[in-house]
Amino acid sequence: NYLEMIRDQTFWETIGRTLYFTVVSVGLEMLGGLAIAQLITSHPWGWKLLRFSLIIPWAVPTIVNGAMWRWIYSGDFGALNGVLMQFGLIKHYIPWLTFPNLAMPLVILADTWHTMPLIALILQAALAALPEELDEAAAVDGANTWQRFLKIRLPLLRPAILVALIIRTVEAFRVFDIVYIITSGGPASKTITITYLTYLFSFPYGKQGIGAALSILVSVV
Repeated sequence: NYLEMIRDQTFWETIGRTLYFTVVSVGLEMLGGLAIAQLITSHPWGWKLLRFSLIIPWAVPTIVNGAMWRWIYSGDFGALNGVLMQFGLIKHYIPWLTFPNLAMPLVILADTWHTMPLIALILQAALAALPEELDEAAAVDGANTWQRFLKIRLPLLRPAILVALIIRTVEAFRVFDIVYIITSGGPASKTITITYLTYLFSFPYGKQGIGAALSILVSVV
């Protein structure tokens, strides 16, 4: 089973696709979450409402989130097409999920919207716990906002960033449900991830041996 798995070109294509999903989605979530956390920490007008509203996307079950984004991307009645039509950017509805090179980025966008709030909340809690004296002393010494962020806040945030990075990397690598709901692995198998491939071998294809081998691989990673 292991030999058959590693000799299959589809397996290596799926690994590359899964790594692409993991790196891009986690990278966007970390950058966006850090930016939102920094924004909340600066206490702009309405920051408490912003912090509270972050819970909403994260609290939505993944299955519901996937169904919602599938409707947004719909080529018949999707909200994305409706908004673009309102602004005159397109002249007719576009079936977004039928484009092989566009399907995976659209799934990544849906996953990022769902999980970025978790990263933002983790990092915002860590930022709120940082000692203000260090930041104030650096400001007195002439350091600007960007320098204080890079030299003081970011190094002190490393433990929280590491925790968030590990949690999201593990979840992203074994992504299944949002792919299953939005694209079902299509079009042209361009959104099949390693966990989805495990499902296909184990159930629709009836090859439980290869499915078990893939499951162990995912567990090891």
